[in-house]
Amino acid sequence: MKRFLHVGCGHSRIDATTPGFRDGGWEEIRYDIDPACNPDIVGSMTDMSSVADGSVDALFSSHTIEHLYAHEVPAALAEFARVIRDDGFCVVTCPDLQSVCELVANDRLTETAYESPAGPIAAIDILFGHRTMLAQGRTFMAHRCGFTRKVLRASLFSSGFASVALMRRARSFDLWAVACKSARGGEAMTALARAHFPAPRA
Repeated sequence: MKRFLHVGCGHSRIDATTPGFRDGGWEEIRYDIDPACNPDIVGSMTDMSSVADGSVDALFSSHTIEHLYAHEVPAALAEFARVIRDDGFCVVTCPDLQSVCELVANDRLTETAYESPAGPIAAIDILFGHRTMLAQGRTFMAHRCGFTRKVLRASLFSSGFASVALMRRARSFDLWAVACKSARGGEAMTALARAHFPAPRA
């Protein structure tokens, strides 16, 4: 079994990751800063010293890096690269500020953009963090930085990744990236993207 580190797992498990990780060939290691989520490992993204160098085949991070301050992002992505094997990869997804800011520019800051399992989500939630969670005192869920496709790509390349493929889903207000530590050709990156990226929202 290959192993992947599920960073910022919250209460989610492998069935909430990607089709590629759910094909029966992967073991999930859950990692989160919140002990209440009962992760396998408690820790932050900027200091993952409890995870050995090159100890996992892949890493999955869904809507976590936007919780960091901008100056912390390089350290976190470098930690992602450090814990992955040389032939490994990570899958990262986060809000797409470009599409969210289109809502703001149209004066739709607090209008519902889409429905989620946690309830209606508006641009203000995507920009600054889910208001309900913040009102409950979960201030670590605040959003402290953000990304466009160009910025996410540059951040991954500058943090130790050699090959990056991205997808922007404007209708879903999110970005998806798969990044490999070693250089891979276009066909290999396309295959990884097909295995781990969701379908565009209709």
